[in-house]
Amino acid sequence: MNVEIVVIGDELLIGQVVDTNSNWIAREMNKIGWEITEITTVRDRETEMLSAFEQAFSRVDIVLVTGGLGPTKDDITKQTLCEFFGGKLVLDESVLRDVEELLAKRKLKMNASTRSQAMVPDVCTVIQNAVGTAPVMWFEKGGKVLVSMPGVPLEMKHVMVNEVIPRLVARFHDDSSILHYTCLVKNYTESALSEFLTDFEAQLPECVKLAYLPNPGVVRLRLTARGRGGENLQHQLDVQISKLNTLLGDNIFCHQDTTVAGAVGLLLKKQHKTIATAESCTGGNIAHQLTLIPGSSTYFKGSVVSYANEVKERVLGVNKNDIEIYGAVSQPVVEQMARGVQRLVDTDCAIAVSGIAGPGGGTPEKPVGTVWIAVVCGDKLYSEMFVFGNNREYNIERATHRALLAMVKMLTEN
Repeated sequence: MNVEIVVIGDELLIGQVVDTNSNWIAREMNKIGWEITEITTVRDRETEMLSAFEQAFSRVDIVLVTGGLGPTKDDITKQTLCEFFGGKLVLDESVLRDVEELLAKRKLKMNASTRSQAMVPDVCTVIQNAVGTAPVMWFEKGGKVLVSMPGVPLEMKHVMVNEVIPRLVARFHDDSSILHYTCLVKNYTESALSEFLTDFEAQLPECVKLAYLPNPGVVRLRLTARGRGGENLQHQLDVQISKLNTLLGDNIFCHQDTTVAGAVGLLLKKQHKTIATAESCTGGNIAHQLTLIPGSSTYFKGSVVSYANEVKERVLGVNKNDIEIYGAVSQPVVEQMARGVQRLVDTDCAIAVSGIAGPGGGTPEKPVGTVWIAVVCGDKLYSEMFVFGNNREYNIERATHRALLAMVKMLTEN
């Protein structure tokens, strides 16, 4: 089953708000074997919205719409849907009661704008929004369905999981399946890996496709099987997974669709080890990436953001003379930072980073983008210097990624 998404809002097209809704919806549709074939983002303009609805309906049977359902004058989705489906706005008493109850719980007063939320097209089926005031509306036309949902992610997700997806599955009986296998591969660039897997890719059955999703220093490989007949499709995918694992061997360091930080967490849990970080130029970003992973409290114990040299000295125990002789961005200092936080927080492993993120602070000997990374696990220590570039954000991201990859190497090769 093919689905399209229409996202509405000026704020999305001027870069004020990032559209996370379509990303989440696409993942949820994928879980039930349905594909998102197109995502359209439009301004709060009636002609543009009508055009988006018309084009989407010409291509697919299901259109999911988010945004433009607020109580302010610029939110015109309901009026535009009336125009598209040929209805008029009427007061829905059940929606009004829901809004009144929600406002009472939040100790807020009803006003004219909030009351207008209970005005809905008379040609739709209203679905209760249990966590917000904006109504959720289900429309049908020529055997096709359009569902209009709030743009607030919490509200949209709640109604999708509890109402919209179950209703769509019941309405459209479809035994299509989409199965994925994703792994993380080290020691290859995207182009080198593509060349190595040329013969493997050529022999894939028509129902299985291979995708390359590169990140600095690692490639996410995804095998996707599409079709009908779940058990046979899974068998087809399993055969190709086995072949891929035989070809790449230990270069596959994670057999899950996760980040490098997630892979580090899986390795730490498997080996019953703990970790801490000591960060200078990355400002705590490595710790942030590690703690984004649910359950990271089982292996992540803490971090020291030692931005100033006196923190490196007083908290982590870095030798002051070494900082004066070699500089804060140096192998002796970053190795002492790693050992220091390992000792201070009492962990098995540690990551330390010290560098010049920029745009200022560089020298001919140590230009902007110079970063020293050290990782330690037990008594084993590894350190390496990188020179990334002139962009501060890029340098922080690359240093974070390389540090996590260094820890992967430490945990998989020792």
